[in-house]
Amino acid sequence: MESAPFLTGQFLLAMPGIGDPRFERAVIAMCAHDADGALGIGIGETIDGLGLHDLLRQFDIDPGASPDRAVHFGGPVEPRRGFVLHTPDWSGQDTVDVGGRWALSGTIDVLRAIAEGEGPSRWLVALGYAGWGEGQLDAEMTRHGWFNTPGDARLLYDVEADARWASGFASAGIDPRLLSNAAGKA
Repeated sequence: MESAPFLTGQFLLAMPGIGDPRFERAVIAMCAHDADGALGIGIGETIDGLGLHDLLRQFDIDPGASPDRAVHFGGPVEPRRGFVLHTPDWSGQDTVDVGGRWALSGTIDVLRAIAEGEGPSRWLVALGYAGWGEGQLDAEMTRHGWFNTPGDARLLYDVEADARWASGFASAGIDPRLLSNAAGKA
């Protein structure tokens, strides 16, 4: 029996002309997708003027020797809720393995560990998430809007946020400059 085409551990790339300005050129790291819905973290855009050290100070955590990296705009849902996408070499009280490709943590313990130099070896921080209800993403995938690509963790850690959209398409052999912003009709 063939399993359903769930997208956990993959990336969603917004197609040109997706029709929702919040997702224009979006790159979403899909962290959960099943029959009940889906959750992803945006990794293609950072929040101007907000770095990790600012976030740590809001929680009264000494930044220590942690690098002051930009914080990503994870999505429009719960924009004050934080998430850390990271390598699976660290695990905390709520860490979730994402398809064996990366891990997701959403509690303050991962921020403390990063500040103390004892966290995951590679990570990125985001505020907010993209969420879909039961069957919603499955329906969206049948229309012009999203393109999914394998979840190569190098896109998370080795590519700058503003280059991830084009890089994601390039990894699938697609030049995004050649994409149309309209769906075809057969």
